[in-house]
Amino acid sequence: MSEKESLKQLFIPVSVGRASEDISLQIEAAILDGRLAPGERLPSEREMQAQFGTGRGVIREAIKTLKQKGLLEVRKGVKGGAYVRQLEVSNVSESLALFLKQQPVEPEGLIEFRESMDRTITVLAIQRGSDKEKKDLLEGALNLASLMRSSEPDFHAISELDRKLNIMLARMARNTLFEWVMSALQMGFSSHDYALYQDPVYREKAAANWSDTASAIAAGEPMRALSYIGHHYVLLRQCVEEQNGHRESGSVPFLSDSSE
Repeated sequence: MSEKESLKQLFIPVSVGRASEDISLQIEAAILDGRLAPGERLPSEREMQAQFGTGRGVIREAIKTLKQKGLLEVRKGVKGGAYVRQLEVSNVSESLALFLKQQPVEPEGLIEFRESMDRTITVLAIQRGSDKEKKDLLEGALNLASLMRSSEPDFHAISELDRKLNIMLARMARNTLFEWVMSALQMGFSSHDYALYQDPVYREKAAANWSDTASAIAAGEPMRALSYIGHHYVLLRQCVEEQNGHRESGSVPFLSDSSE
């Protein structure tokens, strides 16, 4: 069977009333179930007009909808056309981060989610992370502690290194979903506030906690690592209560800045 004949079997004619919606749904289904693979070119507009039994404007509207969803990209030139988009980790994380920024998040809900995720990631990282990754994590945590103990802390550098270490730890779990979600949380919340690190008392405790956690991970001691994670979130809850005690409960954009 030729490629052209195979493509023709992908789609069926659509009804006039909701043609654009039907076309986009058919193409989306073909992408999601693997009949159209990442990087594959869709049939030309003329071919799709024949397959769907509709006009060019309707085809273009459907492609526009799928482009907005991030499923297609339109290329120009000799080999131009609509192509199935290859989604990268950064694409997924950016979309999720944008969603998180737009949603009101209760403080305790976010803390609870982060604590449960960090506990799972840590156990998996101890089991699956390489010796080099564990060593790099510990070195990064010690560097972070050094930055936080400075007489004039660079909060931007602290935030960036904290974000990097969290993503590094998630990657060590060898589960892409954890990496996606962690990256999204870091982009969605971490850049807005540094409450835990701006308070000298909490900053000193957080510095020691990160170092202790990374040390336990490097030593392959899950119970000790989990105890440090639990202590971290005790500190976080105390900090949030002190910082936000006079505010109405609602979205809290800084909570994941106090990540492990």
